[in-house]
Amino acid sequence: MLNLLPLDFVSLRLLVLTADHQNLTKAADAAHMTVSAASKRLAELERLTQCTLFVRLPRGLQLTPAGKGLAEHARQLLEGAQRMAHDASDYASGVRGHVRLFANTSAVIQFLPQDLTCFLSTNPHVRIGLEEALSEMTIEAVEDGRADIGIFADNIPAPRLEVRPYRRDRLVVLVPQAHPLARRERVHLVDTLDYDYVALNQGSSLLRRISDAATRTGKLLKVRIQVSSFDGICRMIDAGLGIGILPLGSVQPGLLDAKLRAITLEDEWAARTLFVGVADAARLSPEAANLFSYLSDLEPPALG
Repeated sequence: MLNLLPLDFVSLRLLVLTADHQNLTKAADAAHMTVSAASKRLAELERLTQCTLFVRLPRGLQLTPAGKGLAEHARQLLEGAQRMAHDASDYASGVRGHVRLFANTSAVIQFLPQDLTCFLSTNPHVRIGLEEALSEMTIEAVEDGRADIGIFADNIPAPRLEVRPYRRDRLVVLVPQAHPLARRERVHLVDTLDYDYVALNQGSSLLRRISDAATRTGKLLKVRIQVSSFDGICRMIDAGLGIGILPLGSVQPGLLDAKLRAITLEDEWAARTLFVGVADAARLSPEAANLFSYLSDLEPPALG
């Protein structure tokens, strides 16, 4: 087993910079050191790791497989050290705990801004790191420990998590004001499937929900264009590129009536529940447990 304890963060940063630039002079400039000092540090890294990290070429450097692998490890170590520095700074200034929260787009756009504002108003010494992710990625992040808490759609299984209801929303069909469906107050999905759709990219729980529902009718969803955000869907619908299905709360109020029309979708599956989940509630930090409890109590129980 190699002893890598003599490695220092300056050398690790130089390794990452050299991997990024593949040029020793540029890497040395970025690290604010001379070329000779940088070359000496890289040579010492190769001695300690017993690996050739770079192939020296007339016009730069080329990473060996070992160089690529170790540069990635160095990048992760530096990111960890940066997070440690941020945490230490927070603790020094009175922050008592960090909570890592992953959430899908529906939660981030519709509910979390107000919900987290209210939570933090009574818990000012908690720092929440929020990352927007697809529902599947959110569940995976909680399962593998990258997130303390996750918020995700109800049609994505999470059998390994402790799950509670977070919020409920309602899907609507969004169409341009001049669209033939705009005269309707209510529709079923099957009434819309002859028209082109604007949808989220593959992997989203919303696209899966709509596609599965279309398949149950015996028809296919005709996706004309796919985008990565709810705002992108609205813009494409406004441009006449198709219709779409979105949570009503995700549509900017100024767009409704002025440019777009939201039509009630009568299908049962159009009523959704967003869930909040954790890997093990008993093992959460006090701050994470407090946030989990808060998010779980926001929505009143469903009637019936």
